[in-house]
Amino acid sequence: MKTEHKDVIIIGAGPIGIACALECKKRGWNYTVIEKGALTNSLYNYPLNMTFFSTSEKLEIDDIPFISNNPKPTRSEALEYYRRVTTSNQLHINLFEEVQSFEKTADGFTVISDKNSYNTKKVIIATGFYDIPNLLNIPGENLPKVLHYYKEAHPYTLQNIAIVGASNSSVDAALEIYRKGGHVTMIIRNDTIGERVKYWVRPDIINRIEEGSIKAYFNSNITEIKPNKIIVKTPNGTITLPNDFVIALTGYRPNFKFLAKAGIELSTDGKQIPIYNSETMESNVEGIYLAGVICGGLETHKWFIENSRVHAKTIANHIEKTIN
Repeated sequence: MKTEHKDVIIIGAGPIGIACALECKKRGWNYTVIEKGALTNSLYNYPLNMTFFSTSEKLEIDDIPFISNNPKPTRSEALEYYRRVTTSNQLHINLFEEVQSFEKTADGFTVISDKNSYNTKKVIIATGFYDIPNLLNIPGENLPKVLHYYKEAHPYTLQNIAIVGASNSSVDAALEIYRKGGHVTMIIRNDTIGERVKYWVRPDIINRIEEGSIKAYFNSNITEIKPNKIIVKTPNGTITLPNDFVIALTGYRPNFKFLAKAGIELSTDGKQIPIYNSETMESNVEGIYLAGVICGGLETHKWFIENSRVHAKTIANHIEKTIN
């Protein structure tokens, strides 16, 4: 395997990884972005009809205009925007290539992927959190009918669907499936629909629940999943419901094992927030920087595209002072 020499390796080709690549290009650095999936892989895996909470100008990177047909852009518009930013600027991005190991060297790092080897002075980790779902850890969760990602409603027409959770993704899935003829039941561990649900959607789901179009069990949990039913613990006792599919949209978490490979420490307060300098975005490992939502650890609601896109310039400014 031939070793390539780089100034900067960026891991993750989401919006923030792309923003970091733009900053490297401006400064004439020899950089490469490594992405284990497709371009903006997390956005690609969002539901087909998803609408962002943010307006298009808040999703822009490097002051490149994001033109949307509506105030709130859709998944397809975002994919097109970030693709055009990437191709128009001829950014150096290796897709479907996965980093496997890190090693600190005298003048930087050796980064080994499943396809290449790199010697680099600096590393930027912008891997997000969407690849690893929070599991229910209950019997039957490994059945084929249990899903932790939702794409579209059509397969669930005329089926008994249990949706676990009350976040934006859970509510969107419940409403879409209900309107495509699915029989939807929401299993919610808290006593209400999530407060962070999009303000124009929250009244809709509450009304559908109140009128009985969508069933909801609050302060409840699935305790077991069986091929054609689920067992649910409710405040009024344990019940059995007929079931064809379980869509468990219980959130996601960063790849902490990957961070550990890089030597990055995590907070011990239960939030598992990676250790980094908020003024430079440099982690506890000198020369490794963190960018985007991965900075929040288990607090995955803390960082978004709109408030973490500044990380790219912050990191580049600090690297500029230290790179040879």
